[in-house]
Amino acid sequence: MSSEETWKTRDKSVAWFHEKPQISPSAFLLLEAYSQIPANEVIDHVVNVRNDAWEVFPYPCIGQFLFLDLSLKEYEEYGEVLERLGQGQTFLDMGCCFGQEIRQLTADGVPSENLFGCDLEKNYHELGYRLFNDRDRLHAKFLTASIFDNDSALTNLNGTFDIVYAGSFLHLFGYTEQVTAAKAIAALLRPQKGSMLLGRQIGATKAVAVENPADNKRTMFQHSAESFESMWKDIGEQLGITFTVQATLSEVQGRHKGFLTSDMRLLHFIVRRQ
Repeated sequence: MSSEETWKTRDKSVAWFHEKPQISPSAFLLLEAYSQIPANEVIDHVVNVRNDAWEVFPYPCIGQFLFLDLSLKEYEEYGEVLERLGQGQTFLDMGCCFGQEIRQLTADGVPSENLFGCDLEKNYHELGYRLFNDRDRLHAKFLTASIFDNDSALTNLNGTFDIVYAGSFLHLFGYTEQVTAAKAIAALLRPQKGSMLLGRQIGATKAVAVENPADNKRTMFQHSAESFESMWKDIGEQLGITFTVQATLSEVQGRHKGFLTSDMRLLHFIVRRQ
């Protein structure tokens, strides 16, 4: 059976289906304090939501509980993000999944009216409300759209976002698609100095295209720091915009390691418009 056929069967024997979550202290605190879920019920609650999601979306991020990852707050720039959003600037989480980063920002005091999330799967938004128990008090706006759609609820907001976060998003695509997606993200940013894209994705010590583990008809391009910076330099030249790019590689930890070869790394990046 091919990897694509295995993926379509909702087969729980695949490497990316984990029976129990590894909940970080920050995620546990968010679910307990923000979502008001009793501590002794957190694990069962998370597993129940995940199991229902798996029947609809058997993707690696669901099987591995990656919707519990809170990576944005790990950035040195997180304080800057909180300050800017607190002053009324706008934020988009591109490929937001269940919207966990939006909930963390809200818990840290950002007015949720300034926050937007976008994902291709509408039901992710519903699952997010269920996971975080906040349908009646969260005022963030969730959009259902593809980054490749030139006429959507997302493109209607071109030029309006001060900060875009793309966590585990761009690496889903091959190189040519990444360029197209990156240009679309650049169009979403407010056309002024300081507008910022930050995020992370699987990279490699040497840039390489690999087979998508959930769909063997597609490739995923894993950037090195140098190739990522070069891609944005080329995009800037094509768009007539100057970007400064910081890209760094680090060792991959935790749940991601099951997929990886010795050359793969975690790529963190910050792209600022000048």
